[in-house]
Amino acid sequence: MATAKIGDNISFKRDGESHEGIVKVVRENSVIVEYGYNKQKDEPITTIVNHKNYKITKSTE
Repeated sequence: MATAKIGDNISFKRDGESHEGIVKVVRENSVIVEYGYNKQKDEPITTIVNHKNYKITKSTE
């Protein structure tokens, strides 16, 4: 399985729903993904996804 790189688009499931986001940080066992924007708090919505739990939809390479 390929590991995502910073800037890659990935798809993953969170709380039974499918989401797509952009990888912002790559760690040893996971990635930090930005997948939305909270207008009320004026900040991006981010989450951590294990490498086993996503698929790369668009690579930066």
